[in-house]
Amino acid sequence: MDLPNLVERLRNGEARAIARALTLVENRGDEARELLTQVFSDTGSAKIVGLTGPPGVGKSTLGDALAKLASARGHRVAVLAVDPTSPFTGGALLGDRARMDSGSSDPNVFIRSMATRGHVGGLTGAAFEALVVLEAAGKDFILVETVGAGQDEIEVAAAVDVTVVVLAPGLGDQIQASKAGLMEIADILVVNKADRDGADLVAEETQAHTDGKPVFKTVARDGTGVEPLFEAIVSTTGERQLMESWLWNEVQEAVRERLPREAWAATLERVKAREITPHEAAEKLLESLKS
Repeated sequence: MDLPNLVERLRNGEARAIARALTLVENRGDEARELLTQVFSDTGSAKIVGLTGPPGVGKSTLGDALAKLASARGHRVAVLAVDPTSPFTGGALLGDRARMDSGSSDPNVFIRSMATRGHVGGLTGAAFEALVVLEAAGKDFILVETVGAGQDEIEVAAAVDVTVVVLAPGLGDQIQASKAGLMEIADILVVNKADRDGADLVAEETQAHTDGKPVFKTVARDGTGVEPLFEAIVSTTGERQLMESWLWNEVQEAVRERLPREAWAATLERVKAREITPHEAAEKLLESLKS
């Protein structure tokens, strides 16, 4: 592969080059690491927005509406939609562009679905690298939509500047989300499908359970309420922890790769037999890496 050529095309924002680069980082390997090394210094200036919340609240439709509006305002937009893994292909179950309408027809909006591949927390294991690729391609407004498989998707907050938690009426006790940390990680809360019965009550209950965080009501399918939400997103400044989270993830991966399987298995058996504590076991395993 002609990596210098790919890097040049990526920096020019070519869609095919972006797709190729994302495939590389998703599959990992030496070429992916070299690519990231070459483009890493070009990144850090995009507005990265996380969309998370229980399944069925309309995150994809809302993301589509936000992407369309951001493009109309002159932003170079990317959407990273994290999907469940297909049991047949190992790729994203829904696939690129299947989940969005107007955004997918806008040449200024790049949409990519990526599979979780067993990664928990609502993101894909290559999410950090993918965000760097999108920034290197000149995307300055990036939406990250989590998989929507439950209420434990709090990892997204560490990778983005602004976390938007989306709820909707008629989907059970919405405030249950607070027990898993979703409400705590939110910078902005949205009650989507606000034209349905019970939307006002959900918004009131949500506001009552937050500490002054803004709560917006939207009807994403027709654009109602999306513009004030977009303005709030743009004006909100959060503390992105992308580099810290990425570094910690790489440290964990490096330790896993270097630990001899035999040492891990033997130490685990000792823990199960209550011969040593997990703390003592961890110390011994780390000590074994020095030899």
